[in-house]
Amino acid sequence: MNEYGLQVGDLVPGWTARPWPEATTLTGRYVTLEPLGEDHAGALYDALCNPGDEELWTYRPTDPPADVAAMSAFIQEHLDASGLETFALVPTGQQAQGIASYTRIDTATGQVEIAGVLYAKTLQRTRAATEAIHLSMRHTFDDLGYRRFEWKCDSLNEPSRRAAARLGFTYEGRFRNHMVTKGRNRDTDWFSVTDAEWPAVRATHERWLDPANFDEHGGQLTRLRVPRPVP
Repeated sequence: MNEYGLQVGDLVPGWTARPWPEATTLTGRYVTLEPLGEDHAGALYDALCNPGDEELWTYRPTDPPADVAAMSAFIQEHLDASGLETFALVPTGQQAQGIASYTRIDTATGQVEIAGVLYAKTLQRTRAATEAIHLSMRHTFDDLGYRRFEWKCDSLNEPSRRAAARLGFTYEGRFRNHMVTKGRNRDTDWFSVTDAEWPAVRATHERWLDPANFDEHGGQLTRLRVPRPVP
């Protein structure tokens, strides 16, 4: 209660603005996140723009680049965009097979969104795919001290919704008529992990990513199940 008898939020002791989360190299066991650059154009075109890959771009605002030059232009648009910090996702010992960006960055309140996540078919459902999001979250919470990490997606993008739940994000609601994408309406679903939830999420990610959790054929021994926070 404040002096007027009104309920107010808890104090956040010693809070100060957080550093800007620049795209930097984040290295894990299965994948490295590298600052996106022109040198990734060929590998990303090869990974994301094959015949049959058009479906990967269904929920994105653009269609697949038609050639390496167009992929270079696509990359440059990301580099030029204000408030966007983009990574190339590079599985260990391989070339880039996806991208993801920090956006909606608010250093004053310590919140950031991971957005534009795009995995090649060869990256989907792999340890590297899970670790890529884990590394981006770990950097945000542990290195930079942020309080909130967001995930948003088209409400019709069921694979993205399932991924958010699997990774430990809490569903917060739906923004109706939020966007027009490729001439179509988009309702957007919001998810988040807070700094209070992060230790449990981090520990669950780390247990799942441990090599001991996989058999000799690479099959998981236990599924990734993040404990849900108590309301």
